[in-house]
Amino acid sequence: MSHHVSTGKPELYYVDGQWSADNPLIVGPRDHAFWMSSVVFDGARAFDGLAPDLDRHCARLVASARELGLGTPLSADEITDICLEGIRQLPRERVYYVRPAFYATDGLLIPDPASTKFVLSILDIPWPGWDGFTAGKSSYRRPNVDMAPTAAKAACLYPNVARAIREAQARGFANAVMLDGDDHVAEFATANLWIVSGGVVRTPAPTGVFLNGITRQRVMALLRADGIAVEEASLRFEDVLAADEVFNTGNLGKVMPCIGVEDRVFEPGPVYARARELYFDFAKIATI
Repeated sequence: MSHHVSTGKPELYYVDGQWSADNPLIVGPRDHAFWMSSVVFDGARAFDGLAPDLDRHCARLVASARELGLGTPLSADEITDICLEGIRQLPRERVYYVRPAFYATDGLLIPDPASTKFVLSILDIPWPGWDGFTAGKSSYRRPNVDMAPTAAKAACLYPNVARAIREAQARGFANAVMLDGDDHVAEFATANLWIVSGGVVRTPAPTGVFLNGITRQRVMALLRADGIAVEEASLRFEDVLAADEVFNTGNLGKVMPCIGVEDRVFEPGPVYARARELYFDFAKIATI
């Protein structure tokens, strides 16, 4: 049994079966994760004594590890229990980003699955705010499934995300709309993308080039149960510009309105507002 940590800090870490209030030093320059990027992670949210879909995030971490050829020294249920143990030690009134990860320490090119280790970070990261964000069309694309381990939430995919965000910010936008290799809209650089046109909600159909987000799946089910038509479709960038509403779903902000794409200005609309309301009503049943 791991011992609990008394800390005034709004963060907590779990490594080698122990809790720490300080960011642990866990890899060296010869470790596989350091130089070959054999790292997978997932992210959940904890707030107001709630942890919606935490079990699904932990299950996706295990799936990501297998996709990258890592071992899985802990089951999804065991990871969920560790996450809950940590969340319960922290002040309830804050908003947390819960980030379990697997990484390998041994191997040359291919990671040694037996060397896989687990680490958990629980960080105080507030909601980004729901006033809305802007996005520009990125010149960078999501890699095809035969070009990168796109089925995993893998650290090696995120430098491409970072350069898309840097490019967007240099042009005065907060985020980026990324296309796939066939000129179809994939997602925002950091979250899944949704549009509303003529009362119909449309979101890019999963093709493997982006993660079929857990919050995306949840919001889709909630909207359909509420009687709102949702279509998974192939979208062109022109479809986004012509939409009545644009919003995103993702772990950081859950459901957020997009208020501008390139020169097109949007207002946070009624479908976005309903999607957000439905999500946080659902979250209230996910008590810790």
